[in-house]
Amino acid sequence: MASKSQRPSAQECAYLKRGLKQPGGKLPIFDAHGQRVSARTIQACLEKGFAEPWFANPLKPDWLVCRITDTGRQVLKIS
Repeated sequence: MASKSQRPSAQECAYLKRGLKQPGGKLPIFDAHGQRVSARTIQACLEKGFAEPWFANPLKPDWLVCRITDTGRQVLKIS
């Protein structure tokens, strides 16, 4: 079980859940309202091991394309 500091915030959960039904677990760059997902949210998920970088976007190198990890999937089950 994840420690309290390793549990995802509400924003992180919303971000991670969107990757559950995507091919390869791809996480979105934009939210359901078309707004860019906060870099802070993405970075927190990376640091906690809930997400991992997937590939670099050569057209938009500042856009970090990530996918959900097995740890991210597990933590959503207990959140």
